[in-house]
Amino acid sequence: MSEFTIKMPDVGEGVAEAEVVEWHVKIGDPVREDMVVAAVMTDKATVEIPSPVAGTVTWLGGEIGDRVAVKAPLVRIETSAEVGMAEGSPVADGASSAVKPDETAPPTDEPAKAKLKEGGSRTASPEKPTEKAIAAPSVRLFARDNGVDLRQVQPSGPAGRILREDVEQFLAQGAPSPVTQRGHGKKTKTEEIKLTGLRRRIAEKMVLSTSRIPHITYVEEVDVTALDELRATMNRDRKSDHPKLTILPFLMQALVKAIGDQRHVNATFDDDDNIITVHEAVHIGIATQTPGGLAVPVMRHAEARNIWDCATEMNRLAEATRAGTATRDELSGSTITISSLGALGGIVSTPVINHPEVAIIGVNKIATRPVWDGTQFIPRKMMNLSSSFDHRIIDGWDAATFVQRIRTLLETPALIFIEG
Repeated sequence: MSEFTIKMPDVGEGVAEAEVVEWHVKIGDPVREDMVVAAVMTDKATVEIPSPVAGTVTWLGGEIGDRVAVKAPLVRIETSAEVGMAEGSPVADGASSAVKPDETAPPTDEPAKAKLKEGGSRTASPEKPTEKAIAAPSVRLFARDNGVDLRQVQPSGPAGRILREDVEQFLAQGAPSPVTQRGHGKKTKTEEIKLTGLRRRIAEKMVLSTSRIPHITYVEEVDVTALDELRATMNRDRKSDHPKLTILPFLMQALVKAIGDQRHVNATFDDDDNIITVHEAVHIGIATQTPGGLAVPVMRHAEARNIWDCATEMNRLAEATRAGTATRDELSGSTITISSLGALGGIVSTPVINHPEVAIIGVNKIATRPVWDGTQFIPRKMMNLSSSFDHRIIDGWDAATFVQRIRTLLETPALIFIEG
């Protein structure tokens, strides 16, 4: 017998360490060749680490949430394979590295971390196998949100891996739900949840942005009645291969035009070296909610796209991000960000700037309100833009001028399509 060491792989250029977000094994567990033993994460990239050998786990390099340096030991396996298993052997080739912003949930069979849903959760038979289920982090998150114990699900994937389809089939079979009773007694139970994976990345990003950037937020009301009428007409007459338009592609086109007048808004600020980089390319970050938390996929070169291109690419990025298939490049490199909560957008918001950018445009919900036209009140579709700027770079006057330009374009949408 000999010992094989799986080291933390280099999961990205310039990355010195990665966070352990999930263990698929524990000490004493048998492993098969190519079986995933851990998932690690850095900069919203989740990497699944397979074992290149079969054997028994003898040592794990940390707990969930711990950070492990690149090339440091991650897992040690006792094996009988004759492949030169010396301490410090490099990690085997073939570790998958798809960016999976929604795949950061803890294992569903970890009692202290299980999320208790009001009204009970979906369970199967009381007999629970002791063997740990093999599933990707996104599948575990999906199972947890639906109250499914993965050990009760029949796997159909390679090497006994449970797929999302397996969980959906399990749910479709109508696994019984326990009957619970509501009472009025005092509740004293608490739950401690450690921030790991994407949730911790979001927390760190928000602290960085709010602690280092002095925000100024400017709110302006926009009459989008004409824009909504144009949008409805374009949707009605669109080609079969064109996506359905929302307000956002129009806002993206307006943003490009407004940036043409105020280039310094489309910039990033290195506040360590006090260098502002003004970008000609308009790479728009699109704040997107995923099952695992907030991610910001990037629509590159909005300045070179028409309205239909913007809509198509925005839909593609949103789907890839929520499905956990967006690439690392698709989740980085934005120069300005749009944040929209759709129908939940509220009246006013105070969006946090996506560091190191200097501006973020927040979209609030559209509501029909009475507006005085000089002689009478008439119903108009109104929407607020709540936009934040880095006050070190953008003065209040410039922020107001920028938003007013966007407002003019949205209220007179024909201007969006006029060149020059």
